[in-house]
Amino acid sequence: MQRLGAERPDSAERTPRQRQWRPQIYRKCTDTAWLFLFFLFWTGLVFIMGYSVAAGATGRLLFGYDSFGNVCGKKNSPVEGAPLSGQDMTQKKHVFFMNSCNLEVKDVRLSSTVLCVASCPEEQLDTLEEVQLFANTSGSFLCVYNLNSFNYTQIPNADLLCPRLPVPPSKSFPLFNRCIPQTPECYSLFASVLINDVDSLHRILSGIMSGRDTVLGLCILAFALSLAMMFTFRFITTLLVHIFIALIVLGLLFLLILIYVLRKRIKLTVELLQVTNKAISSSPFLLFQPLWTFAILIFFWVLWVAVLLSLGTAGAAQVIEGGQVEYKPLLGIRYMWWYHLIGLIWTSEFILACQQMTVAGTVVTCYFNRNKSDPPDRPILSSLSILFCYHQGTVVKGSFLITVVRIPRAVLVYVYNTLKEKQDGALSRCVSHCCCCCFWCLDKCLRHLNQNAYTTTAINGTDFCTSAKDALKLLSKNSSHFSSVNCFGDFIIFLGKVLVVCFTVFGGLMAFNYHRMLQVWAIPLLLVAFFAYLVAHSFLSVFETVLDALFLCFAVDLETNDGSSEKPYFMDQEFLNFVKRINKLNTRAQRNKNSLTSEEGTELRPL
Repeated sequence: MQRLGAERPDSAERTPRQRQWRPQIYRKCTDTAWLFLFFLFWTGLVFIMGYSVAAGATGRLLFGYDSFGNVCGKKNSPVEGAPLSGQDMTQKKHVFFMNSCNLEVKDVRLSSTVLCVASCPEEQLDTLEEVQLFANTSGSFLCVYNLNSFNYTQIPNADLLCPRLPVPPSKSFPLFNRCIPQTPECYSLFASVLINDVDSLHRILSGIMSGRDTVLGLCILAFALSLAMMFTFRFITTLLVHIFIALIVLGLLFLLILIYVLRKRIKLTVELLQVTNKAISSSPFLLFQPLWTFAILIFFWVLWVAVLLSLGTAGAAQVIEGGQVEYKPLLGIRYMWWYHLIGLIWTSEFILACQQMTVAGTVVTCYFNRNKSDPPDRPILSSLSILFCYHQGTVVKGSFLITVVRIPRAVLVYVYNTLKEKQDGALSRCVSHCCCCCFWCLDKCLRHLNQNAYTTTAINGTDFCTSAKDALKLLSKNSSHFSSVNCFGDFIIFLGKVLVVCFTVFGGLMAFNYHRMLQVWAIPLLLVAFFAYLVAHSFLSVFETVLDALFLCFAVDLETNDGSSEKPYFMDQEFLNFVKRINKLNTRAQRNKNSLTSEEGTELRPL
């Protein structure tokens, strides 16, 4: 790389002048058109919410209804053509499925008759006499409404009007008042048919039902381990890195060669994490950013599911055979479902992007501060205020790009699973699988590009496209300085996630022990492992974001300053020594590759 003084005088006339980096000097609203578009999109979502409340039957969703159009726990109006409709169900608040262990789906509806009852049978009923005794003692009638309890054992066809024997013990599901079978096998069959009649879901729910307390405890363990790992990265970095390296050596011998090659960069990785910890120490509340992000996501997801279920109840009552009532979806509901799905992906990505922008803005605020002894006050709140006042449009645009990639990827996954069930169509499955892999790679590249674009926007105050272009140019020019150390640091953080999953799975093995069949506890254990990795990724991703933001700030600092008294670096002496050691290591590597280069120097080279 040539020095600036060696350039020809007329080179500036023939080369267009590049836009200068201006750390936190200029600020304006960016991508306002995209913010307006997002506002219009959410106007449509609000309309769907209002329509679901107006046209949907929230009472049917919350309280449940029987096969004859009666809402449980309410006084109902009759439906024309349905003689058993319009009954007073104020004392019958529980929904009971007559054949809960033998549910079938026929013509997109349940074959079992559903009744409103006063209470759920908490003990197994093996005969009609026991069903009759339960009705007389509890006042809860488990047979069709037009059959009196004293006729349960008298009429020959009473078994067709009463639940299939034996009736399993059940309990009312909290809030929704559904009688849920309590035996694991019956529970899994019951839930799998209500969701989708598949054997795999049967096995999953059976295992979860068998060890639901253990699964909940393991999820709490994963949450605690993620917090512990995050604070471990914060306070005992040196010991942690060497522990990870020891685990790699013991577990995977072939990595010995990798460690030998990267032996000089291991110390730099330790220093890198120490530099990251110093950046986080200036605003320690960054470690708790995943908590409020997770809380907002949970609130949005619950709202989204509620609207979706309410849309599913928006239908017109129609009388079918046997005097039963079913509800047909209204016209246009399916289009609303697709619009609602896009809103789920786009809004979720927007919330996650806001966290990335907040963390990046906090790092930028602390880094580009001349007086290191006097850190800025409330950098997180300052980053949030800048985000909401100036750069919401940029976050909207970045999250939209991820949405555009994820939607066709989801469609391709659905097509691939559909073709997988067929014997023919091997070529189609191969093509769809390749397309899914391509979209997955594109999704990963876009996420990395978005993160750098958000950091550049926090530095320069430019729009998304300009920030992405500037970040790509700057990082490509300085990739030899930081790429290897950055990748090794990301790898150490990934090992932290793996360690959380391993400890959680080990705890699960000890908890489930050996008294369960393999197909019962293996699937819940996989579910717990997935949850553990998700939680660990949510917390440790803060370190990844800080790392990426710091490297971009380093590159901008080297691009705009030269360390002189007129243009001093923003980085402190510890940062400066760290970058010098990276340059020294890269200079030696370059000299080994090119023996003709005899120039020495460990100072920072102008970029």
